[in-house]
Amino acid sequence: MSDELLAGRYELGERLGTGGMSTVVLAFDRRLERPVAIKLLAEHLADDRQFVARFRREALSVARLVHPNIVQVFDFGLDEGSGRQYIVMEYVQGQSCAEILRERGMLPVAEALGIISQACRGLDYAHQGGVVHRDVKPGNLLRSDDGVVKLADFGIAKAISEESSITQVGSVLGTAAYLAPEQATGQEATARSDIYGLGVVTYQLLSGRLPYEAATLTELALKQQREAPPLLDQLNPEVTPELATAVDRALALDPEDRYATAEEMRQALGDGARGIAWDRGAPARTHATSVAPAAAIQAAPPTPVQQRRPIQPAHPRNQPAPAVAAPAQAPARRRRSVGPVIVVLLALAAGAAVIVLATSSSQSVRLRQVVYPKVDRTVSELQQLIRQNTR
Repeated sequence: MSDELLAGRYELGERLGTGGMSTVVLAFDRRLERPVAIKLLAEHLADDRQFVARFRREALSVARLVHPNIVQVFDFGLDEGSGRQYIVMEYVQGQSCAEILRERGMLPVAEALGIISQACRGLDYAHQGGVVHRDVKPGNLLRSDDGVVKLADFGIAKAISEESSITQVGSVLGTAAYLAPEQATGQEATARSDIYGLGVVTYQLLSGRLPYEAATLTELALKQQREAPPLLDQLNPEVTPELATAVDRALALDPEDRYATAEEMRQALGDGARGIAWDRGAPARTHATSVAPAAAIQAAPPTPVQQRRPIQPAHPRNQPAPAVAAPAQAPARRRRSVGPVIVVLLALAAGAAVIVLATSSSQSVRLRQVVYPKVDRTVSELQQLIRQNTR
């Protein structure tokens, strides 16, 4: 350990990570004789009142969140000697999901859902406490050596019920690939924005790729509006169609089409993995606040409370499924076609919308909607074309 002391108490050690506005170091708390992680505000931002206010806001928001799946905040303040703002947090010895993905590319379904299930519990607790994470990504999901997953870095969290002038209108906080469509366009983040981010993490853990690859926020926003990423069962044979649909719901463009809570998402993913289509109208199931290691979660059999709804046997993947009426609440966002390409042109006064239904490879994306600028056919001709192609 270094002889450098922070606040006369914390011995600063090795650096654990660096972000745009802070650096995290391993430290030793002399008073309580335990290792801790300390986040130090970047020196070039220490004189910026807005950044200091946001930094302290993190401590105040997270300090009241005490949950097994959230990194605990122990202390925060200003070190008079160095003039540095700091937050003292629980030290989690293990790996982040970002490190896991770099090492392994993707995870088995049971292991991935063990991670996401615990993350859902932490997010649900935070949301109930009025706190939105706003930066859910693999780097902020930490799995300890004993398998417990904790949400870290509420550095840009904001109380749902609280207004703030720190984030100016139109500015965006968070990592681009995991931003919800409303965040990418500068709108206010909500609990459902966190659910979208966790949906992207789930997609990545199960497929080894992001649903949208974009270099800029503008490119990301355009892709989110125009393209629908492949469903997970097209990329990973271990993923059931029901699980693919459950993950897809978390990635819905409209926040209202996503899960209302992180607990709903957890239930839907668990059902989907067992081949059960999630029913939004089913009564919510309760869960214990204690967290078991990931291995125990994978091996544990369904509890009675998880079987309140009748469990229908899943049809084999290599046989056609029986026709089932879709729930009224489920958004008809995507459908896969196995027939020939059908292009329907609908002429409008200001332009024509082209809806494309086409067969494609499992690695391709499908267009949502493309604007066709030239209106050179009459409505009657198009109606005739539609009739000919739909007989």
